[in-house]
Amino acid sequence: MVLSLTACREGRNETSNQITAGKLQEIESTESISANLDQKDSIPITGELEKRLMNAGLLNVQKEIPGVFVDLRYSTTNNFFGKDVYGELTNCYLQPEVIEMLKIVHNSLQKTHPSLTLLIYDGVRPQSVQQILWDELDKPDSIKPLYVANPQKGSLHNFGVAVDLTLAKSNTGETLDMGTDFDFFGYPAYPDREEQMLKEGKITALQVENRQLLRKIMTEAGFKGIGSEWWHFNAYSRKIAKEKFDIVK
Repeated sequence: MVLSLTACREGRNETSNQITAGKLQEIESTESISANLDQKDSIPITGELEKRLMNAGLLNVQKEIPGVFVDLRYSTTNNFFGKDVYGELTNCYLQPEVIEMLKIVHNSLQKTHPSLTLLIYDGVRPQSVQQILWDELDKPDSIKPLYVANPQKGSLHNFGVAVDLTLAKSNTGETLDMGTDFDFFGYPAYPDREEQMLKEGKITALQVENRQLLRKIMTEAGFKGIGSEWWHFNAYSRKIAKEKFDIVK
C-alpha cells in the first residue's frame, strides 16, 4: 500500500527546498520579510472559516509568533490529493496553549540557530475539512486510516493541538532538506525507518541531521512526534485533548 502510493507520487519534488507558490505571499528580499513581520496586526481575516476558528478561541500563529512562516498546503493544490479544501483561509490557527509551546520552540531556535525559523504546513483542521480529506482519498475505507484520520473519530488536528511543520531559513523562508516533501507517503518520510532508509541510500545523513534538530527542539518544548511523518507533532494525547478541548467543526 505504501509503495503503490509512493510510486504514484514520484513526480513530486521530495526535497521541498523552496516555499511553494500556492497562496503563500512571495518573499523577494530580507527587507520585505522584516517589513511584513513588523506589521503583524495587519494580517487580514480571509472569510467565514477563519471567523469560525477565532470564535472557537483559536489564535493566529503568525500574529502571535512574528517570524514564523506559513505555507498552508491544504489552502493550495500542492497537497497529496491536489485540491484546495481551505478556500480563502491562508492563516494557521492553533489552541492558545499550543501556541505558547511553539513560542518556546521559536525562542530556542533564535538562541541556538538564529538563522532558522519555523515554517508551518497545517495546524487546526476543522472536522468538516477532515471529512473532505477522507472522502477525496482514493483508497478503500479499510486502509484510509493509514493516510487520513477517520473524521468520525477525530484527528488531533481537529482539536487544534497538532501541527505539521519544518525548519526554514529565517531570512528567505527556504526550507531545510528533510529528504521528502510534506505529506509524502512512504518509508523515506518515516522517523522510525530512518536508519534503514539511510543504509539504502533513500535519505542522507544531512537530511537525518535536519530532522533530528526539528525533533529535538519540538520535544524539548513538550511536543511528541509520530513514527510515520517527520513533520507531524502533537501537543497532547488524544485523551487529554478530549478532556481539555472540543473538536472544531
